[in-house]
Amino acid sequence: MRRLVIFLLLAMAAVFASCPEALAQGKAGPVAEAAENATSAPSIREIIRAGGAVGYVIVALSFTMVALIVEHAMRIRRGPLMPPGLAEQVHSLIEEQKFQHAEKACDQNPSFLATVLRAGVSEVPFGYASVEKAMEDSSQEQSARLFRRIDYLSVIGTIAPMLGLLGTVWGMILAFVEFESKANPQVSELAPGIYKALITTLMGLGVAVPALFAFAVFRNRIEDLAAEASLLAEGVFADFKRAAATRSLNRRRAAQRRPATSEGQGGEPSPGEA
Repeated sequence: MRRLVIFLLLAMAAVFASCPEALAQGKAGPVAEAAENATSAPSIREIIRAGGAVGYVIVALSFTMVALIVEHAMRIRRGPLMPPGLAEQVHSLIEEQKFQHAEKACDQNPSFLATVLRAGVSEVPFGYASVEKAMEDSSQEQSARLFRRIDYLSVIGTIAPMLGLLGTVWGMILAFVEFESKANPQVSELAPGIYKALITTLMGLGVAVPALFAFAVFRNRIEDLAAEASLLAEGVFADFKRAAATRSLNRRRAAQRRPATSEGQGGEPSPGEA
């Protein structure tokens, strides 16, 4: 997964390395000049060029956003978080009281569910109450880690529009400065500067919308999968819970019978007294 992210980042660097040359060639060619003078919608190349330095930063954020979305889409799934067959394997080992083997099975399948089960198995000697508390704490910790991973999408979704607004304000300042410096300025001469200034806002919103949407999707997915994994872990220890409750009930019954038996023995007269 990390290789995929590195590959996307390298691809982003290659695109940035080739963009200045491509833009320069496009500007020098007659085709690009004709496109600039046309009234059609601007191309992606023109939008990136009009965005300036702030636009390149927003494009970098877009590549990072894509890399994060791909990584989270492949990691935050039922398969990687809850490996098939792990719950049944650990349940059978607990039934056979092979707790060390159960811990090894969890270590061999690193995942959300394995971590929760591993925490519960380690607390088996201390009773089910300790097992339940350990699994609950482990589940909350693993959920917090997953939420921290997707927080970067929320950060990108917040920063991108701010960068776009920053580029727009700066572009508007430059446009009005250029407009003021002319002797007989025309209102139509101000339009190109404003158009270029608004490009960064468009780019920022174009990055923020999918970033925040992906963040919401992954957040809901984490909540659903974490709840499902916690319920599955509790089901693994269901028989252990019933066995522990049965032993506790038998001990209480045995403790209640002992005083009654001792009282009955103390109340019987001895043969010599009779």
